Order: sequence, then structure tokens, then C-alpha cells
Amino acid sequence: MTTDSIFTKIIKGKIPCYKIYEDELTIAFLDIEPTRYGHTLVVSKKQVDQYIDLPEEDYLALWHTVKKVATRLRDVLDTERVGIVIKGVDVPHTHVHLLPFNNGQHLSKDADSPKMTSEEFSELAAKLHIA
Repeated sequence: MTTDSIFTKIIKGKIPCYKIYEDELTIAFLDIEPTRYGHTLVVSKKQVDQYIDLPEEDYLALWHTVKKVATRLRDVLDTERVGIVIKGVDVPHTHVHLLPFNNGQHLSKDADSPKMTSEEFSELAAKLHIA
């Protein structure tokens, strides 16, 4: 039996999150240690370590949600781009990092990475929410 990942615990409602979007196969929520303002995680609800091992339906659903959420981030935050990072080593559960940025900005964590309060996270999640 596989131990629930932190993302599975979020999906099951055992750990709170700042949710932006959810459907039958995916969930998207703000990263609580953001690299960029609006840094969002898109997670498959199926706990599979590597994205290339997802069943086809879940894989396609993940990328459909990535596009939907990235478009929302770009439009609401008025950024030029939304970067995609799949590290695959921090949590053994398929997820995609979406990082809003403008040309000339770096995607890596640095001294300018935002420090946000719970209230600021809640306000941003409400602004970005996709019904």
C-alpha cells in the first residue's frame, strides 16, 4: 500500500490549500513557498510519481488543466508569460509548477521571491479562482 503524498492529503481535504481550480481528475492551488507571485501547482488526482507514467486520460486532463490555469494566470496577473517546470523530485506525485513572469525575469527562487501572508494567499486564490 502506498502512503498518501502531501498532495493526496490536500485532495482528500486533510490538509488545506489555496485552491484555484478542481475537476474530476486534477486540482490546482497556490504554492505556499512561491518562486514568483502567482506560483501555482497543477496536480493529477491520481497519485503517480512520474507524469510519463500517468494513464492517458489523466495525462491529457493534467495538460488541459495546465493550459486553463496558465491562461488564467497570464490574464489576471497581466504577465507576458507563464513558465512550466516539472522537477519530479520534491513530492512523488505528478505535478506541474506554473510560474507567471515577464521577459527578463528569472524563474528560480531568489531574494525577490514573494513572502505572503495567509490573507494575501486567500485574496490571490479568490482572484484567480476558475469556476
